[in-house]
Amino acid sequence: MKDFAALLERLAFTGARNGKIAHLQHYLQTAQDPDRGWALAAITGELTLRNVSPSLLRKLIGERVDPQLFALSYDFVGDLAETIALLWPEPTTYSDMPLSQAIAVLQATGRKGTEIAAVLDQLPKDERLAFLKLATGNLRLGMSARLARVALSGLGAVEISQIEEIWHGLTPPYEDLFHWLAGGDLPQNHAKAPFRPVMLSTPTTLDELSARPPERYMAEWKWDGIRVQAVADGDTRRLYSRTGDDISQAFPDVIEMMDFEGVLDGELLVAHNGEIAAFGELQRRLGRKTVTRALCEELPAHLRLYDLLSWQGEDFRPEPLSLRRAKLENLHLPHAAIDLSPRLDFASWDDLAALRAAPPSVVIEGVMIKDLNSAYVGGRPRGPWFKWKRDAMRLDAVLLYAQSGHGKRSGFYSDFTFGLWHDGDLVPVGKAYFGFTDEELRELDRFVRKNTTQRFGPVRQVAPELVLEVAFEGVNRSARHKAGLAMRFPRIARIRWDKPAAEADHLSALEALL
Repeated sequence: MKDFAALLERLAFTGARNGKIAHLQHYLQTAQDPDRGWALAAITGELTLRNVSPSLLRKLIGERVDPQLFALSYDFVGDLAETIALLWPEPTTYSDMPLSQAIAVLQATGRKGTEIAAVLDQLPKDERLAFLKLATGNLRLGMSARLARVALSGLGAVEISQIEEIWHGLTPPYEDLFHWLAGGDLPQNHAKAPFRPVMLSTPTTLDELSARPPERYMAEWKWDGIRVQAVADGDTRRLYSRTGDDISQAFPDVIEMMDFEGVLDGELLVAHNGEIAAFGELQRRLGRKTVTRALCEELPAHLRLYDLLSWQGEDFRPEPLSLRRAKLENLHLPHAAIDLSPRLDFASWDDLAALRAAPPSVVIEGVMIKDLNSAYVGGRPRGPWFKWKRDAMRLDAVLLYAQSGHGKRSGFYSDFTFGLWHDGDLVPVGKAYFGFTDEELRELDRFVRKNTTQRFGPVRQVAPELVLEVAFEGVNRSARHKAGLAMRFPRIARIRWDKPAAEADHLSALEALL
């Protein structure tokens, strides 16, 4: 556990991408099997454990520490696992516990928590924190699964695309994967209907596009759904998110439509009253393990296709987009709810800018621009594909609540809830935790501490005096918010120290954007 705990701390406090890669590579090169495989599974989200509930952890620490001391400490630290790790009584002797042993405890632990307490009684505080993060399933390292696979590719003479091609057929603790990276045989991918690495785009602007010949590119609408991969392999049919999560159970209607043999790339949408609905309606089906027939009938799924990866056993990814698109256009699609995203007709970038400025539907986020000569390459290669999204919406909102951060933000209030005026009151409409600089974070933290009116554990209510200019990508109906609306992907664009709270925007302005 000692080396794993040190790795988590280094990853959490290292912001640079290359620094995170170097830390993970060093760990994977020096740790032993099976510990390094379990660590990799935890970091990539592939580790399945019986997550320990916060109520059980509160009960365990409550049996050992004064409740008032815990409450005060939790209010300051803001993270349950970190607070417990710091307050837990130090053992008289420490155990050199392998990570695999800790994993075994969490895989078999019961509800009473005696096994959890027994482990905590053997570990120093940094290892207690690592164990508790595993137990709660909340590592929060700022390292994506793909970045971890990039680190893996640096351990051997293999490309990241080769690892991603077989990743979903592997299981922890990945001893066959490490054997291959050391020069052994390629692991066998026995998965049916496996996920293929998705090709992603990079943001662009009109100025950047102007240096490129428009005739070399095709363009299509960027729909406000989620990117998916539909894979039909014999009798096995699966629907994956762009990160490789299997979401088939939430969309049985899509699975029923997939009467083909191949791999299709597209956008998952839902319809409502015969029209493609906004992202907020799609969210009602996302993340469900089961979905009712009534919900499927109310919000039927729609698959809008972008690309063809393989068809009837033939891999088309190495071919240019022009050929893949022609093949896709000539396919006999099995269902009316599976269709092709139309190409946009433009002769110049100004023509495309005019189309982008006036899309035919509110569920369009902008345009996608793709090099007709590009092969389908997993990851985010710079150059072949671009996304040109609509300009962000902006409103002035009032800061209402602040919550303590995690990792390098521990000890700072960095998660901010804000609201808009409605009938003389402020109603919450969103939450943001990025968009500001480190210096602005310190200024916001000072404001929160000086203007707190109430405390709710790690959350503080503040006097409604500070205006934040919030940028966001869209707005949805939301039953979770008192306002009935919620911003999509909000971020703090500017702190309006100069603006009185009374002059912040009203809910009607957000409704108008909807």
